[in-house]
Amino acid sequence: CLWTLTTIIKETLKDAALPKAGVLKKLLAPLDAVLEGFYNAILFHHFDSHHYTSPYSEATSNLISFIDLLEALLASRTELEFPLRCQRVLFLKVSYVLNLISSSVPYVIKKKLILLLKKCVLHKSREDAKSGSVSLQSLPLCEDMLALSNAVLQVVNLTWLNQIPLDEKSSYFGSSEPAPGDDAQGASDQTVVRALSLVLLKALEFKIHNSAAEAEIK
Repeated sequence: CLWTLTTIIKETLKDAALPKAGVLKKLLAPLDAVLEGFYNAILFHHFDSHHYTSPYSEATSNLISFIDLLEALLASRTELEFPLRCQRVLFLKVSYVLNLISSSVPYVIKKKLILLLKKCVLHKSREDAKSGSVSLQSLPLCEDMLALSNAVLQVVNLTWLNQIPLDEKSSYFGSSEPAPGDDAQGASDQTVVRALSLVLLKALEFKIHNSAAEAEIK
């Protein structure tokens, strides 16, 4: 079901002849509450169980399918003037994703989620996508980016970054020591390093631009 819905959204976005906004609204509006419920139920979960230790388990495969759906929902929100709740939930409840990244799920899931966060911070509103600029003046996107920025800065201010592996073995963010037996040059996944750094910089940038109090900015 997850795969089918994801494929329909992706194919709709590809089809230049379709009235995308109308089709997506007709498809997603009846599922809005259901998809948010899925998000809560699937991501607000104890992921340290043995079901998720293997990147090839059915549980891991289902989780990857759900992340693919979240990515499709993110891409589809540009088509609607007022995005649905299921297209906003990734921003508004990003703490679930941040907790999942620091859990013991396989590295492939952590990396996929970090790259999804990167797409969130680079996301454009409907108006910006048409003009090619980025203003973030769209009210839903502004609210969503502020929620995401607050959540990211809150966890980074604690020890969250220190819990993020930078490869499939044991090199961690901020560590200068390669994992035992690793080549020092290839010890970390540079794609993840860049994506995490961009997410943090964008969160800082947005928070600073939308903070009234000087103390809050500091």
